[in-house]
Amino acid sequence: MSAAAPLDGSVDDWLAWQLTLHATEMDLGLERVGQVADTLGVRAPAARTVVVAGTNGKGSCASLIESMLGEHGRVGTYTSPHLWRYNERFRVDGAPVTDDALCAAFRAIEQARGDISLTFFEYGTLAALWLFADQQVDYAILEVGLGGRLDAVNIVDADVALITNIGLDHVDWLGSDRQSIGFEKAGVMRAGRPAICCDRDRPASIDTVAARTGADLRVIGEAFDVSLQAGRWRFVHDENTIDIPAPQGVIAENLAGALATVQALTGRWPSVATIQRSCRIQAGLIGRRERVDDILPIIYDVGHNVEAVAALVRDLVSQPVSGRTHIVFGMLIDKPVETVAACLEKVADRFYLAGLDGLGTRGLDAAALARRSGIDGPCFDHPRAALEAALEAGEAGDRVVVCGSFLTVAHARRQLPS
Repeated sequence: MSAAAPLDGSVDDWLAWQLTLHATEMDLGLERVGQVADTLGVRAPAARTVVVAGTNGKGSCASLIESMLGEHGRVGTYTSPHLWRYNERFRVDGAPVTDDALCAAFRAIEQARGDISLTFFEYGTLAALWLFADQQVDYAILEVGLGGRLDAVNIVDADVALITNIGLDHVDWLGSDRQSIGFEKAGVMRAGRPAICCDRDRPASIDTVAARTGADLRVIGEAFDVSLQAGRWRFVHDENTIDIPAPQGVIAENLAGALATVQALTGRWPSVATIQRSCRIQAGLIGRRERVDDILPIIYDVGHNVEAVAALVRDLVSQPVSGRTHIVFGMLIDKPVETVAACLEKVADRFYLAGLDGLGTRGLDAAALARRSGIDGPCFDHPRAALEAALEAGEAGDRVVVCGSFLTVAHARRQLPS
């Protein structure tokens, strides 16, 4: 049995206690969290709601939608995981919520849940719904944590669902192939409501679920599209077209999906100026192929599955350097270490293996990472030590890449944001 809730405690006190509340870290299902949401009255946290599901690109799409909806009203955004502060998961009008607001949400949930046990993620999801309802936002953007059909976020009947890229991740929970995973992701669709899909190679299971559900499925390449023409992106939707200079650091399909979502939600296209501003904000997200000029150029990337790392590798190949590529590499124990390492070996001149075992319950220690990956490289107890070694070994013309996990980036990054 868990100890009593820290009703007068700090955010850190609450988070530590939440980790003890449920018997397992993950327990997919909607019944328990739905009961508490009904008691709180937060199943509809805003006048209009978007749920974002998929394997890669969810955070980027949520950021783009958040920025573009800002011209229509107040926006609440819930994403996960965070890099440094738990508050990063909850934004209102682009700013993380305060500790006081979070603790108020936690107290409300504790009063409502009775003897219902909640996982850490379920507690956070209910906090997001309570916060957005309390703040009276006009739009709520909710990013699915794992899967879709049985994820806590799916207690909300979204006005629009967006499904991004489908890849192999969380296979122990979602299935070992894209068809199975697509089925789980498609569970966020609702009858008669728009469901946007920006995966050009979507698994057929998405169409099957849409037909079975009665959702209004709108897919890239059919209902809307984007193409590169003479250095400009052209977006097409029905009879409408938008042309903008091709932005750096933004994936075209993600932006197309976000645009289609905003149009479905509001009935209007954002202005070109709004789209360009949203692209600049998204391209500046910390840890998303972020380049920082330090002693050497450092590229930070939080991608932790094969598809995300393959995209990183394509970027590195397309932007070669005159010297060597040093890779600071750390992963979680339940991730596809072997295939991710094989992908990175295509561009790596030297690896620096970073232990994450002291930073989280699923962190992999450096020696185990070396065994599983087959990589021959120096091992370090902490990502920051691995990064410092890479920078010390580097020479003019080299670059350093920090990747493999949110934890790797969060604990390696040399300068934290103010």
